[in-house]
Amino acid sequence: MSKVCYNNLFHLLIDKKMKKTDLARLANLTPATLAKLSKDETVSMESLIKICDCLNCQIGDIVELIRE
Repeated sequence: MSKVCYNNLFHLLIDKKMKKTDLARLANLTPATLAKLSKDETVSMESLIKICDCLNCQIGDIVELIRE
């Protein structure tokens, strides 16, 4: 079973001098989705696409699968 990790997303936000709340506002993410991202829980593909569109990146740039 694999787990998701969003550390790449958070590093990208740091590089772009953005806060998680800035991302949530720009990508129209709910507080629940933001909480899931912070806890490395799965989120919908729709949410990932919104984030990628907002940050002009690919899904692989923000999500990593960790094999257990």
